[in-house]
Amino acid sequence: MTQTLSCPAPAKLNLFLHVVGQRPDGYHLLQTLFRFIALDDTLHFTLREDGRIRRLNSVQGVPEEQDLCVRAARLLQQQTGCTLGVDIRLEKRIPQGGGLGGGSSDAATTLIALNRLWSLQLSRASLMRTGLQLGADVPVFIFGENAFAEGVGEALQAYTLPTAWYLVLFPAVQVPTAKIFMHPELTRDSVCLTMRALKELRQNDKLHNDLQPVACRLYPEVARHISWLQQRTKAMMTGSGACVYAEFAERSQAEKILVELPDDMTGIVTEGLLQHPLHAWLED
Repeated sequence: MTQTLSCPAPAKLNLFLHVVGQRPDGYHLLQTLFRFIALDDTLHFTLREDGRIRRLNSVQGVPEEQDLCVRAARLLQQQTGCTLGVDIRLEKRIPQGGGLGGGSSDAATTLIALNRLWSLQLSRASLMRTGLQLGADVPVFIFGENAFAEGVGEALQAYTLPTAWYLVLFPAVQVPTAKIFMHPELTRDSVCLTMRALKELRQNDKLHNDLQPVACRLYPEVARHISWLQQRTKAMMTGSGACVYAEFAERSQAEKILVELPDDMTGIVTEGLLQHPLHAWLED
């Protein structure tokens, strides 16, 4: 009997993002608050006995060899010595280059799913270490809880967030993360926050994204979407862009603004998640 798993890979929002320094190796030191949202990709994994790892469908702009799902599967296979393989089919709904963590989430879901499909029985911490080799945002999706993150994004503390709804806008541009982080005008000296200070700043709507001014300068479409949303409510860019969002206590509040969206803009209303949908699949 064919063994297949179909699994969600949720997007994330950065509810703030501060660049607090830079390491000698060039990596930036960050503080951020990750929130999972109900927008997701779906991945289908079918067990292979011959050890081959294949992606069955094309993904625009992402060759198979560069696909983080394929790379994640091959890395896990290599590290564990597993002789099994997998066919992967990916249904993309999370925009690429939008700061929503789609590629990282897909990689994390691949590691979580193959840990089960291949009967590897690896711990959450072990998979997080593997995920960090693929990208700084991968571990939080394996961690599986909304989290305050430090370091390059891998030092995580669970952070309880209330039920909330988000209006997310999708500017029609892809923003390369490296281009934003390498820009000479990027602020790299924000003051480090304590958890207590973070709570107070959230309550007073005083949080921001250090990457936003650079992205707005380089990509006018990002600036236009933020400007439109800020005329109606507090708005922020997620990650290195391009997507922007606003948070609401009630779904109706978000939908009221969504219906005002101009014809040349696109967006959705989506719910904040309390944890990753696959959180229970791993043991700590």
